[in-house]
Amino acid sequence: MIGAHPFHVVGEKYARALLDAADALPLLIPSLAEELRFDELADRLDGLLFTGSPSNVEPRRYCGPPSVPGTLHDPARDATTLPLIRKAVEKGVPVLGICRGFQEVNVAFGGSLHQRVHEIPGHLDHRDDDSQPLEVQYGPAHEVILEPGGVLRTLVNADRVQVNSLHWQGIERLGEGLSVEARAPDGLVEAFRVAGAARFAMAVQWHPEWKVMENPFSRALFARFGAACRDRARSR
Repeated sequence: MIGAHPFHVVGEKYARALLDAADALPLLIPSLAEELRFDELADRLDGLLFTGSPSNVEPRRYCGPPSVPGTLHDPARDATTLPLIRKAVEKGVPVLGICRGFQEVNVAFGGSLHQRVHEIPGHLDHRDDDSQPLEVQYGPAHEVILEPGGVLRTLVNADRVQVNSLHWQGIERLGEGLSVEARAPDGLVEAFRVAGAARFAMAVQWHPEWKVMENPFSRALFARFGAACRDRARSR
């Protein structure tokens, strides 16, 4: 809701990252669930970016305990994204998930989530400090260790990269058919790919869209996604 009315919105940073780094034209898909006719929609798409959001996936979607009071949810988005993710991968539509989108892909493939990672013994505090300027909130927070043989390792000449960190939730159980691409120093899964996907299908817990053109690793990630989208477009 914005004021008294429901809106369908997307952050400009995601749209700019697609335009600038993926060389793709961003178009918003409204959260209208089955009214979108997922089969027909997926057939028309060149690629799908599932963005971050202030809201979290409803715990009932992965048989989790009730959320702490005050947690933001978006059931209309859940009803749209979760089936659309599976349909897109099935039809060879490239997929990139970021933050909430990362969590959505995991849940769509049967995985579960920790709702408050910072309260789990042995885990880092992955939250940002929202009292700080955006430059600080989205600044480098910790490194991730890239899995040997993974897609992300092909994007950078290193086995570790620095990323930002602005999330409370995280992977508890990895979904079926998902392969780890990166982990935080505490072992938390920070990136994965859909192993059997016909085209690019990747999700990351951090925010590569932030000032994407200033970060070679983030720029390479979006460029790979954009290339997969163009391949899909040619095939159609």
